[in-house]
Amino acid sequence: MADQTHDVEKKIDLVIPMVPKMEMTAVGTAVAVAEFMELDTGKIEEMKIALIEACINAIEHSKSEERRVYISFDVGEDALTIQIGDKGQGFSPEEAQKKVDHRRAQGEQRRGWGLTLMEEMMDEVQIQSGENGTVLRMVKRR
Repeated sequence: MADQTHDVEKKIDLVIPMVPKMEMTAVGTAVAVAEFMELDTGKIEEMKIALIEACINAIEHSKSEERRVYISFDVGEDALTIQIGDKGQGFSPEEAQKKVDHRRAQGEQRRGWGLTLMEEMMDEVQIQSGENGTVLRMVKRR
């Protein structure tokens, strides 16, 4: 891979509108980047699931007036780092998890699995959220 990426830009930025199915544009870009990096098929599939969940969460929950999702793909020697950001109202990951735990305890099983899926599919997941929006950083190692 070192020879392939020597003269290639290692960061790809993408902005998608918050409309249904646009997460698939992000997935298409992610797959192209991951294949370029020669990630194996299983890791690519896991990354796709995590990215779809992250984009859908931004679209459904950010309440962004701008209605855009900012995605960057950073190609590293040993990993692909994906950042998904919005300029919405932000949230408390701890409070969101409490609500999900409560719904699960009440028997609700249909919703609220996004973050859990992301954490299971990716090697690292970090969330920074505040009044100016949310940035989710996910890493998939070779």
